[in-house]
Amino acid sequence: MILNNKQLKVLKAIFEIPTPSNIVWAEIENLFRACGAEILPAKGSRLVVVLNQKRAVFHRPHPRKETDKGAVTSVKKFLIQAGVVPNSSGME
Repeated sequence: MILNNKQLKVLKAIFEIPTPSNIVWAEIENLFRACGAEILPAKGSRLVVVLNQKRAVFHRPHPRKETDKGAVTSVKKFLIQAGVVPNSSGME
């Protein structure tokens, strides 16, 4: 998987310490797609994301477009389970 500079920047931001609370959700969805994830709509603002045979349910933030720290932490845990971390082969 090859990520463009913006996607790589979002991936690195997700793994920053302390956890950021200003990542735009649409950029996280774009990262998921670039990693090969299938994103399926669910009830309400929920999304089912399937990546490398791992499945997670996320809520799109509203009314704000930025993702809070708790959701970023959940995205980080999901990416780790799916084997997507910064500096993996093919990402830089």
